[in-house]
Parts: sequence; C-alpha cells; structure tokens
Amino acid sequence: MTEVKDWRPFVYGGLASITAEFGTFPIDTTKTRLQIQGQKIDQTFTELRYRGMTDAFVKISKEEGLRALYSGIWPAVLRQATYGTIKFGTYYTLKKLANERGLLTDDDGSERVWSNIICAAGAGAVSSAIANPTDVLKVRMQVHGKGTDQMGLIGCFREIYKYEGVRGLWRGVGPTAQRAVVIASVELPVYDFCKLQLMSAFGDHVANHFISSFIASLGSAVASTPIDVIRTRLMNQRHVTMLNGGMATATASAQKFYSGSLDCAVQTIRNEGILALYKGFIPTWVRMGPWNIIFFITYEQLKKY
Repeated sequence: MTEVKDWRPFVYGGLASITAEFGTFPIDTTKTRLQIQGQKIDQTFTELRYRGMTDAFVKISKEEGLRALYSGIWPAVLRQATYGTIKFGTYYTLKKLANERGLLTDDDGSERVWSNIICAAGAGAVSSAIANPTDVLKVRMQVHGKGTDQMGLIGCFREIYKYEGVRGLWRGVGPTAQRAVVIASVELPVYDFCKLQLMSAFGDHVANHFISSFIASLGSAVASTPIDVIRTRLMNQRHVTMLNGGMATATASAQKFYSGSLDCAVQTIRNEGILALYKGFIPTWVRMGPWNIIFFITYEQLKKY
C-alpha cells in the first residue's frame, strides 16, 4: 500500500495539470502570438498584428475561428501528462526524502526555503527537458493556428523530424529548462509557504488554495516571462524553406535567426528594446493565476482519495 501512495503525487500532478491546461489554453495561445510578433530580423513576424491579449483573442477568433485558439492543445495535453506528472511527483517525492533525512525542516518545525527551492528546481529542470518535444509542437501549432488544422499533432511531428531531425524537437531546450527551474523555484515554494501561513485563518480548504495560488502566480510570471519570450522564439525557428506550392524542402543554407539563448536575448533587446522581453506578460500572468488555481484545487481534492 505504501508503494501505491508513493506514486499518487505523480498521477495527481498529471491529472491536475491537464485539467488546468484545458481551462486556460486560449490565453496561452494569445501569449505565444504576442511573443513572436515584432521581430526585426524575421520578416515573417515583423508586423505587430496584436495590440494586446484582448485584441489577439478577438482577432484570432474572428479571422481564424474559435478552434484556432485551441491549436496545439493536444501536444499541450501530452506535455502536461509527462511534464506535469514528473514535475509535481518528483517535487513532493524529493521533499519527502529531504524530510526523512532531516533536511527539510528547522528545529521549530518550519520548512527551509532553500530545501524547497532545490527540490522544485531539480524537478522542473528534469521534467521540462524530457517534455521539450511536446512544447515545440505546441508552439508551432499555436503560431500557425488554422494552418495546422489538416496537419494535426502527428503531421507536425513528422514535418519537424523529417526536415529538422531530432535536434529540431529539442530546439529551445536550454531556456525551457531554465524557465522551468525559475517557475518551479518560485511557484511551488511560495505556494507551500502561503498555504502554511494561511492555515490558521482558512484551514486546509479551497479558500486557502485559491489565495496561495494567486500569490504564487505573480512572482512566477515576473521571473519567467523574459526566458519564455526567448524560448518561444527559438522553438518557432525552422530550418526549412517553404516553396510557393506549400511544399517544405530541407536546405543546408536556411537562415538561422538566433544562434542560441544569449544571441536571442541580445538581438531582441537591441532591435526591439528591453521591454520586448516582457511581451505576453499580461496573458502569462492572467493565465498563470487561473492555471495555478485550477491545478492546486484539483490536486488538493484528488489527494483526499
């Protein structure tokens, strides 16, 4: 019975992540569109089509249909089934191991912040690196919206693998892992800390989970948005050329807009200003709040079974 309980955080984390993803995915699509627009060196995305999250939501719905807001939902679900399951399960498992070795709490019984951060960062880095291909698929399908309707998840995967190889599926893995470390290091410890502090006032109930989730999301959005912009732009780079007939052909001389994370950050700041690193901040925060709320409430309810 003990072994079954040890696996529960993995299962609960995955189910809660998938539930939260379905509820907030259209906001994530607007975030992705905002992050890739305005690139001076990429003529495809030079135009500033959207003035903000609401404008993006309206225009995408009107021009491409409501379904376009859910383009990429299935790789996102697949991502959460792997990333969410591994991250949250590993986090709470590491906390349990740290507690058994006397590394988690101080003499007064309070949890050590550094111990929480190490557990969260380790869980975030490992899980995001493993799930990176699903993230690449999600970004590509979100960017192209209705243009991916006929291709679907399998078709998009085949195209990337055929013309860009295995490396194409792990494009942007560096900033992806960095972003996961930042989010996990801020989000999970802050949530646990707030939940513990509010326990005397609200108890272990939905109100406590709601407030703790909201507070955790703000710090997470502030810390992770610049890395997220870089990650999205790297993932959207293609090493193929599109011909008039719509056929993709591999090319050895395909232009590579960014050579890596640092190059992307430098060129983005140089060409668009430092505030460009915070493109999509509003939808990031707006999404992160409800996502965390849905996730943690779902997770806490599942823990009761």
